[in-house]
Amino acid sequence: MAQKVLVTGGGGYIGSHCVVELIEAGFCPVVIDNFSNAVRGEGDIPESLRRIEKILDTRIEFHELDMLDRPGLEKLFKQHSFSAVMHFAGLKAVGESVEQPLRYYRVNLTATMNLLEVMQTHGVHNLVFSSSATVYGDPQRLPIDEQHPVGGCTNPYGKTKYFIEEMIMDQCKAEKVAVGRRKHLNVFGNDYNTIDGTGVRDYIHVVDLAKGHISALKKLNENCGCKVYNLGTGTGYSVLQIVKAMEKASGKEILYQIAPRRGGDVASCYADPCLAEKELAWKADFDLERMCTDLWRWQSKNPTGFTNNNMTS
Repeated sequence: MAQKVLVTGGGGYIGSHCVVELIEAGFCPVVIDNFSNAVRGEGDIPESLRRIEKILDTRIEFHELDMLDRPGLEKLFKQHSFSAVMHFAGLKAVGESVEQPLRYYRVNLTATMNLLEVMQTHGVHNLVFSSSATVYGDPQRLPIDEQHPVGGCTNPYGKTKYFIEEMIMDQCKAEKVAVGRRKHLNVFGNDYNTIDGTGVRDYIHVVDLAKGHISALKKLNENCGCKVYNLGTGTGYSVLQIVKAMEKASGKEILYQIAPRRGGDVASCYADPCLAEKELAWKADFDLERMCTDLWRWQSKNPTGFTNNNMTS
């Protein structure tokens, strides 16, 4: 019988891709989402999951649930015997977190505390948490490996991810287990110490990222304890390099204007994924051209995202 895996925030971009990979890997995902970052589709399920059901000819169990609803989480765990949890739910915008720090602390931290406590109550010890490179702050060295110091976060969003990592590690120790809709694109800052003055990041294909999470889930079968893996390509690209790559993929000129730096951003941040390749047998397969081509193909078919149910995946 397939192992049941709870996927929080499974209606969102990364979460829904991981649902696909879970199904194809033989797991049985149970998804919860509060629609804060997901589009509601027919039957009151996320449009992303509705399309997955159609493409894979399957049914996905979904519950509309806010993780701030502790009794609702308790009820769900009483109904199911989960082998593991994959945690994607949370607020996720760097700039917004600078403007609304208390909201980010309340939602991200309280929700995760509820989840960890309910997991403990029901004896569920396997957790894959989708964190963020923002926990490393302004990098002391590049590329970033897992030994790089954490905690020097430059924005509240990153701090919530860092605090959650600390909560998980402390709990682990305690238990001893483990598209064309804008006139122009805003480029925030062009005076960074980078190749062209714009921010440099480690862009990764969402399918590669999803497969990395599944590899981490499988690693838990080894009773490996609390582990940290940086998932990335190991190559940094600037915002303007991404603009050029998207222009090539779309065959269209992308108008942009330089805007002031955004609060909480750093100049460069990209991963050293060697440990993930060594211990998880995982490596990003898709290059920048493939990322942009796939993104443009999807965007062309879904110009307003998931809001137009007549479009296809």
